[in-house]
Parts: sequence; C-alpha cells; structure tokens
Amino acid sequence: MIGRLSGTLLEKNPPQLLVDCHGVGYEVGVSMSTFYNLPALGEKIVLLTQQIVREDAHLLFGFGTAEERDVFRQLIKIAGVGPRMALAILSGMSVSELAQAITLQETGRLTKVPGVGKKTAERLLLELKGKLGADLGIVGGVALPDGGGDILNALLALGYSDKEAMLAMKQVPAGSGVSDGIKLALKALSRG
Repeated sequence: MIGRLSGTLLEKNPPQLLVDCHGVGYEVGVSMSTFYNLPALGEKIVLLTQQIVREDAHLLFGFGTAEERDVFRQLIKIAGVGPRMALAILSGMSVSELAQAITLQETGRLTKVPGVGKKTAERLLLELKGKLGADLGIVGGVALPDGGGDILNALLALGYSDKEAMLAMKQVPAGSGVSDGIKLALKALSRG
C-alpha cells in the first residue's frame, strides 16, 4: 500500500498530478482544495495517499492533509460512493463545510456538488452522522449553544450566508433557547 509520496511535481492537470519520486512518475488524483495549495512545477511536494486497486486499474489519490484523507476513506466506505465521487465531494466543499452539513443534516448543500443527487446526499448524511463532526456542538470553530443547529438553520433559511449566520451565532450566549437565540442572532445581523 502506498501511503505517502515525496518527490518533485512535474505536471498539474486538474484533477491529476504527475509526481516524480526518484525516477518513477506517479499519476495522482487530488481534490481541488489540495490542488489549489500545490507548489509550483519543479518544486518538492509531499502528499498523503490512498491507493485503490481494482480489477482494471490501480488508482492513487493524494491529499494535502491527514484530515482530508481520513474523510476520503470514510466516504468511499459508503455504498454508491466511489473514489471519483468522494474526490468530487472534497473538491466541492472543505472538510469543515462537509462536517457542518452533516451536523446540520443539510441535504441541499450536498446536492450542490456535481454528481451528488438527493438519495446519495441522504445516504451520506445517514452514514456519516456521528462519524464526521456530528456531535461536536462546534461548527466552523464556533461553539453552538443548545439548539444552535436549529438557530443556524433558521438563519440560513432566511437567506443569510453561512458566514453571516456563523458571525451572528457568536453573539448568541450559551443557554439561550431557540426562539430567543433566533431573535438575538437577527438583532446582531441587523446591527452588522
């Protein structure tokens, strides 16, 4: 099993890379978040990898962080989600955004990723609940009060962006009920 590559970046053709490791060129598929953080051609690169062996191919996928590789491994365990779809999901949203969508059970955010339909999104939410950011009570680095998911969902349903809603959530003190929390968050948004 190939778990890590260290070498020189020879080619970048999204989502494929060619990495030279002591004279052997490895073709590696990467997510767009990893792709955007790559060094220039000819520079040294280190990628954590996941090798997939099939009857007709040996595929290698690379990741800039251990967290991203772990999420990829969780995704490919789900029925109907292959490595290419897992890579598309990680290209369409960051690990923290995916964890937030799982925590808040947001099918709509997952269906925005090309290739992910409603049934697949529902399966992802079901299978990853409790495994990926679910019971943290923390979303995007913000500790949510009791009922925080409901407050956040209400703000998103009212048309506020994720960023606006998360900033407003910082103004809601712990222990606020859902209705009070929504009022406090809306008050914070109207001031901003």
